[in-house]
Amino acid sequence: MAGLVLDGKAYSRELEAELQERVAKLKRKSGDADPPILATILVGSDPASATYVRMKGNACRRVGMESLAVELPEQTTTAELLAQIDALNANPRVRGILLQHPVPSQIDERACFDRIALDKDVDGVTSLGFGRMALGEPAYGSATPAGIMRLLRHYQIEIQGREAVVVGRSPILGKPMAMMLLGANATVTICHSRTRNLPEIVRRAEILIGAVGRPEFIRADWIRDGAVVVDAGYHPGGVGDIELGPVIERCSAYTPVPGGVGPMTIATLIAQTVEAAERATR
Repeated sequence: MAGLVLDGKAYSRELEAELQERVAKLKRKSGDADPPILATILVGSDPASATYVRMKGNACRRVGMESLAVELPEQTTTAELLAQIDALNANPRVRGILLQHPVPSQIDERACFDRIALDKDVDGVTSLGFGRMALGEPAYGSATPAGIMRLLRHYQIEIQGREAVVVGRSPILGKPMAMMLLGANATVTICHSRTRNLPEIVRRAEILIGAVGRPEFIRADWIRDGAVVVDAGYHPGGVGDIELGPVIERCSAYTPVPGGVGPMTIATLIAQTVEAAERATR
């Protein structure tokens, strides 16, 4: 029998309906017609990045928020980008700031991420935010792993005490994913493309997270029967980081590609912006 589908697309719609009500309540509470704003910064003209920013703006409007799109030219300097972030930090209506990754090579991306105020870091990209999250202190988690955790909780996937394997170590996905699973009392192994004996390690996973950024890098025959399979990748041709087809009949649950993790990333970003707005008005 096929595993349970962890349907991020369906759950994101449920979450958006809840967020609509929360945004409406914020507007009533403030007595102000101006809704909270998620500011997005796009440097350059990368088509994929532009599409992601547009999708996030559409999601804002669906829940009754506003999206402020800041578009900067390819030749923007680090100093110019920092000045834009400073202006958004100082804007009281902006409750969340998203700097779209990647930025052009001449920009110090880490310095710009870390310039975002902690209370507006709704994408969970700052060093301070990561450190606080890893220590179990209040912070907004990186949106994709935080979205995965929401999805697992929604479908009542048991995490505590289980062996989880995260394949991927990026600072905005693999590493925070491992810390979130550890915080939920899983036993966690972090792997990557250069890990020795990777198939044997993957085979131990009761919960497997594919976050390595290579199409179908994780092979179906590495995966144990009954595993929970979460694929955070998306590549041309509609495939993820995991060879998913042969696993569907053997796993206990899985995220489809597309329609699993992707919708949850955007929904979580919006949810964390709404939470930031609620905190600011308490």
